[in-house]
Amino acid sequence: MSKMLSKNIDKVDMSVFIEKQEDVHACRAVAQSLREYGAVLVRDPRVDEDDSTKFLNMMERYFSQPREVKMKDARPQFFYQVGVTPDFVERPRDNSTIAHELDTAERPVSNPSARRKDPKWRFFWRCGERPKTTDFPELNAPQVVPEAFEDEWASTMNGWGGRLIDTILMISDMLALGLGLPQTSIRDKLEFGPHLLAPTGSDLNVLADSVGTSLAGYHYDLNILTIHGKSRYPGLYIWTRTGKRIPVAVPEGYLLIQSGIQLEYLTAGDIRRGMHEVVVSKETSEAAREARSAGGSLWRVSSTLFAHVRSDASLAPLGSYANNADPTLYPAVQAGAQVANELKAIELAS
Repeated sequence: MSKMLSKNIDKVDMSVFIEKQEDVHACRAVAQSLREYGAVLVRDPRVDEDDSTKFLNMMERYFSQPREVKMKDARPQFFYQVGVTPDFVERPRDNSTIAHELDTAERPVSNPSARRKDPKWRFFWRCGERPKTTDFPELNAPQVVPEAFEDEWASTMNGWGGRLIDTILMISDMLALGLGLPQTSIRDKLEFGPHLLAPTGSDLNVLADSVGTSLAGYHYDLNILTIHGKSRYPGLYIWTRTGKRIPVAVPEGYLLIQSGIQLEYLTAGDIRRGMHEVVVSKETSEAAREARSAGGSLWRVSSTLFAHVRSDASLAPLGSYANNADPTLYPAVQAGAQVANELKAIELAS
């Protein structure tokens, strides 16, 4: 694990809050870490590592299937918001203005203005309850179950995804209290949200020796909070609020949570969207060589869930944050409309 990251980013144990909901220090630590790093490491004792292992094993097998088999699970008519998204479909939006403000040594590996399409695959699986009616049916589309995995897919995806949502809901309460807001003010926005368990798959059989290749170009997440379990391969980098580029590794027993642009909306910029990228680093290449020698999978799978504000809810600064919010930066908008605009920007929707 990066010494810089382990020294600076907050690691928050949720145990006391889960039991008593009165751990003020932990609540403030969650808010402050997201404010400074756009990320926080949390330990949730309710999360079973066996669920993560089962999930990663299944996804490695899924992504290892032939291309033509996986393509049966693609749903472009729903903006790829369910099922598989093939490689070289998603194009990161132009974040070059943000990148150019960074010191030269801290800039991303990928060229944001070039907007090269990502070589990663992704699978979207909806987790949690869906609304009975919505103005955004394409963001709440029917699930896709891969044919070869019918006996295990739903239980594995719902099992791991449910664990991650439980953590997100509890963290949303802690975050709200840490920001001086009513405890359920963020959780209430998440109810019936189009939450997505969203593992990515990058083929290191092909890319392991391509050190410096971007797997997911310099970007921010379009949702409110993103949560990751531990990946079997390194390669994730984040940027701090002061513009430092930091490699991220998730310690055993912890989960990584990152801030998305919806959280920036709700806090009027007090917490900003967390910029990040995934690249084939020297460490990624070394891990791939070790896995090849041991007969392991060479697919780099992320254990990711995107938590969303409910599609039909208003996305606008909360509580006291509304008092000084710049309406030109954070105009009130339905969350589903905001997501649709972001999907167009990254070419998943027309």
